[in-house]
Amino acid sequence: MTMRKFIFGTTFLLLAPFGFIFLLIAVLIVCQFHIVSSANFNAMGNTVAYAALPTSQNILSANITQSDGRTERIRQFLAEYNSPLEPYAQDLVSAADEYGIDWRLVTSIAMQESGLCKTIPVNSYNCWGFGVYGKTAMHFSDYKDGIYTVTKALATNYKERGLVTPNQIMTMYTPSSNGSWAFGVNHFMAVLQ
Repeated sequence: MTMRKFIFGTTFLLLAPFGFIFLLIAVLIVCQFHIVSSANFNAMGNTVAYAALPTSQNILSANITQSDGRTERIRQFLAEYNSPLEPYAQDLVSAADEYGIDWRLVTSIAMQESGLCKTIPVNSYNCWGFGVYGKTAMHFSDYKDGIYTVTKALATNYKERGLVTPNQIMTMYTPSSNGSWAFGVNHFMAVLQ
């Protein structure tokens, strides 16, 4: 048994350097082949796919713009109800920003007052019940004029007096309401959120 271990150990020690040299030669051949093939690949005008740093020709750029989504949210809401105000979604947001009121308020009032312009005085473009008393109705030149006029009035006649929530606005906008007006406007504002 001891003799067998001795022969096995001696054989291993004699053959191991040859095996190591064989592996080293094989690795060198593979590396040489790879270097030659890479040189040929690059000589053909191709770039190496695994380069550590990209060249200037491989740089992509893009301009990213940020949008807060309010205009699209309003547009979708108006489209859902087939409202003629849909093309004016940006005006609704822009007017609210310009006059510093909640961006959902004017749209929600239009929904409460006229079903988003479905029931308005003929040729009035007045979707907000603004200045409508019995048979008397305020008329605007177009929907955009109505949006900016109503928004400005809410900012100057209501907001400046501390009336900013639908419940507060209702006390002056439609004082005879039993609370249903504010409830409806609040509901539509929540839907738009």
